[in-house]
Amino acid sequence: MASSATFAKLDAASSTWIGHQSFSSRPLPSSRLAPSRVSLPIRAGQYTDELLKTAKTIASPGRGILAIDESNATCGKRLDSIGLDNTETNRQAYRQLLLTTPGLGQYISGSILFEETLYQTTTDGKKMVDCLVEQNIVPGIKVDKGLVPLPGSNNESWCQGLDGLASRTSEYYKQGARFAKWRTVVSIPCGPSALAVKEAAWGLARYAAISQDSGLVPIVEPEILLDGDHGIERTLEVAEKVWSEVFFYLAENNVVFEGILLKPSMVTPGAEHKERASPETIAKYTLTMLRRRVPPAVPGIMFLSGGQSEVEATLNLNAMNQSPNPWHVSFSYARALQNSVLKTWKGQPENVEAAQKALLVRAKANSLAQLGKYTGEDESDEAKKGMFVKGYTY
Repeated sequence: MASSATFAKLDAASSTWIGHQSFSSRPLPSSRLAPSRVSLPIRAGQYTDELLKTAKTIASPGRGILAIDESNATCGKRLDSIGLDNTETNRQAYRQLLLTTPGLGQYISGSILFEETLYQTTTDGKKMVDCLVEQNIVPGIKVDKGLVPLPGSNNESWCQGLDGLASRTSEYYKQGARFAKWRTVVSIPCGPSALAVKEAAWGLARYAAISQDSGLVPIVEPEILLDGDHGIERTLEVAEKVWSEVFFYLAENNVVFEGILLKPSMVTPGAEHKERASPETIAKYTLTMLRRRVPPAVPGIMFLSGGQSEVEATLNLNAMNQSPNPWHVSFSYARALQNSVLKTWKGQPENVEAAQKALLVRAKANSLAQLGKYTGEDESDEAKKGMFVKGYTY
């Protein structure tokens, strides 16, 4: 799709699933049908000031998030790609390599950890959390319990983990975490059904409210998967529907918008679409969606890479920062920051320094992209390789 494309009014009825149920036709409770005194809740929890400070720290100029919250199983796949067994010792060695990189805090403002890493120490007995804090990097924690089939849907998923979340987030706060991450997904080839979108939005809103009550800034992440052969207009249509639902339920749950961060997918064509979109086109469609759906009170938009190559993710982010935005538009990348690091490290102690330098190269590139100053010069062929995996799980 050329970057000069115009935005036509979208017809929800064109969708096989999403268009058959209106997202605006929610029945009003009887108490709202007749005039009555309305008491609007004012949310002022004990952590409100801290939440705003944490969010502002993460959404600081030229910095973004390093996501290393892969489950042990997924981390094992990464290690297997370089010939290492999936043991706690090897996971510790890899995450220690990442979190002890000198100078990382210049480009990284937050790091999302898996529970194992939050409670882990380095080989010399130092808490992983302290390695981050020393570089002014905010420790975060993945709190969802993964995707499971959603009964009654079109072969779609929902994200579990609300049971016991309040007690877990309280413990994570005590351990040093200051923000949280909950990933749910929406599949365009599966519809998406109105049921799946509503379930995703409600789950994110409940998680966000619970996290804020525990002092954790929630990252709100309804990932719209790249799977499919649809065009970029279809992605825009679905993204707008999803984010309108998400913010409706965030408001219903009295979530403080100034104390959240978003982790959206970029608006791109499906991975199997016959035509690629330029960074300028992706930026145009993505920013259009955000301006239509995201209040300016939200401090930071931390994009996921979603299987794009390292260079693609950086170029697209750079294109979105060519003019001022109401929010801090940045990155929360996993594979798009780690791929070159893994290939450089190869599990060999003598390669740790070189691997850390590879991480700084990618972190600096995305820092420049956040400032709109990335040029893409001198990038390696490895950094240009796509990393899309159909039906990718964490």
